[in-house]
Amino acid sequence: MGKYQAGTPRVESHQSASRNPLRVFLVEDSLVLQELIIESLKAIPGIVLVGMSETENDAIQKLIIADCDVLIVDIQLKQGNGINLLRRLEPLEKKILKIVFSNHVSSTYRRLCDQYGVEFFFDKTSEFSRLCMVLTELSGHATH
Repeated sequence: MGKYQAGTPRVESHQSASRNPLRVFLVEDSLVLQELIIESLKAIPGIVLVGMSETENDAIQKLIIADCDVLIVDIQLKQGNGINLLRRLEPLEKKILKIVFSNHVSSTYRRLCDQYGVEFFFDKTSEFSRLCMVLTELSGHATH
């Protein structure tokens, strides 16, 4: 299985020596969670939100042209779903680190996400701090 299955994830920084910002695209349909994630992203140095969507179709249209390093996606969306979005991203062959942040955490969803290249899979109800920790490490601003 993917690296998100093991205990505390350890990630290598995707930052270059010039410390370019880590560009994040968010696909989440809950306004409350959007606000929470956006506020948390603002608090992490070296991260910039480059796009956001609430639906599968809108996300795919934006991701075709968006220049992002990290995709955070929920499985359940207002239209479509995160699994289909991940499947539709495959032919684009963009190098995007994929993170699923969802309430739908069954082993079936985890297997599907692993199949579509998801690096990390977090449960919304209990792993928000782990999501923030991974993003902080990816930004290159983690304190050890």
